[in-house]
Amino acid sequence: MKITAAAGMAIFCLIFGCSRGYENPYYNKILDDIKQPAIEKADKYLSKDPVTVTAAYCERSAGGRHDFYSEGDYWWPDPDDPEGPYIRKDGLSNPNVFSDHRHAMVRLSEHTSTLASAWLFTGEQKYALKALEHFNAWFTNPETLMNPHMLYAQAISGRVTGRGIGLIDAYHLVEVAQSIRVLSDRNAIPVDQAEDIKKWFSRFLNWMTTHQYGIDEMNTTNNHAVCWLATAGIMAKLTSNQEVVDLCTYRFKNIALPGQMGKDGSFPRELDRTKPYGYALFNIDAFANAAQILSTPENNLWDFETPEGRSLKLGMEFIFPYIKDKSAWPYNKDVYIWEEWPVRQSSLLFAGLAYNIPEYIDMYLELDANPAHPEVIRNLPVRHPAIWMDL
Repeated sequence: MKITAAAGMAIFCLIFGCSRGYENPYYNKILDDIKQPAIEKADKYLSKDPVTVTAAYCERSAGGRHDFYSEGDYWWPDPDDPEGPYIRKDGLSNPNVFSDHRHAMVRLSEHTSTLASAWLFTGEQKYALKALEHFNAWFTNPETLMNPHMLYAQAISGRVTGRGIGLIDAYHLVEVAQSIRVLSDRNAIPVDQAEDIKKWFSRFLNWMTTHQYGIDEMNTTNNHAVCWLATAGIMAKLTSNQEVVDLCTYRFKNIALPGQMGKDGSFPRELDRTKPYGYALFNIDAFANAAQILSTPENNLWDFETPEGRSLKLGMEFIFPYIKDKSAWPYNKDVYIWEEWPVRQSSLLFAGLAYNIPEYIDMYLELDANPAHPEVIRNLPVRHPAIWMDL
C-alpha cells in the first residue's frame, strides 16, 4: 500500500516529533520527492565500510597518518621552474593535487546523511547503526580517527604546509554534525557513544576558534568566512556551546552580511572572481546554510535586515532569476564547470521554506539532485533535506 506524503508526514511527526513548520504544505512535496531515493541509496550504503583519513597518505604532507591533508586547488607547477614553488591560476583546479582525504570526508557526509535520512523515514535501526559505524571510525577509534584540526589543509608545494583557508575543507562536516544531532537527539544511537563523538567536535571547534588558522579564516571577507560560520555554528549546536553560537550569530548580522552583500543583493567579491556564477551560488548557499543552522524563533536570521536594507531575501531576489535562466547572467561566464550549474542549491530549499515561496521549492525540485562532477559536489555540502526538516 502506498503511503501519501501527508500520511507519511503524520507518521514521521508522531514518531520523531515536529517542533515547527510542518504545517507548511511544501514539506509534503519535498518529502514525496526525496523519500524513496534516500532509502534506496541508504540500502546500498549498508554494505560499504568506512573510509577515513588513515586509508591514504601523501608523502608531501607535513603531518602524520591521522592528520587531514589537502592541497590548494588553484596552484600549479611553474613551467619556468618545475621544481620550484607552485604558482596560482585562479579558478583553474589542478587535477594532480592530493584530494583523497577531501574525497573521504565528502563520502562520510554523503553516507551518514543518507543513512540518517533513511532512519528518519523508516525508523529502522540498521541505518542508524551503520551511520554510527562511520562516526566511530572517524571520531573515536584510535586506529582510524582523524585528529581534530586542519593544520595541513590546502598546503601549497614549495610555499606552505597548511593554511587558514584550508578550514573550508571542513565545510563537509556540516551535514555529518547535523546527522549526529538527528540520531543522538532521538536516541537512535547509544548515549555514551554519542557523547564520545561529540567530544571530538568540541575539540575541533575549540581549535577552529582559537588557532590562528581558524581566526584567519573567520576574518576573511568572502565566502570562506560564511562557511566558517556554518561549520562553527553546527558544531556549536551539536556540542551545546552557546558562546560560539552567539558569536556566529553576531558575526552573521554585523560583519558577514553587511560586509559582503551589495545594495542589489549580489556579492561583489564573488562576482570579481574567474568563476562568478559558481561563487555567487556557493556564497548564497553558505549564507542560507548558516541562517538555517543559527536561526531561532527569537532571533530569526531569515528576517534580519541591515539598516541599509541588505538581507537574505534580497540576496535570493538577486540570484533567483539567474538560477531560473542562466542565459540571462550578465557577468562573465565561469572559466570552469559553467555548464554543470545550477543544481539543487540549498538556498532554494531553505529560502523557499522560510519565505513560503513555492517558486523556489519548485525550482529546487526541478534541478539535479545527484550531480556527478566532483567540483560541483565539493561545492555542495548541504544536499540532504530530511535531516534539516526539524532543526
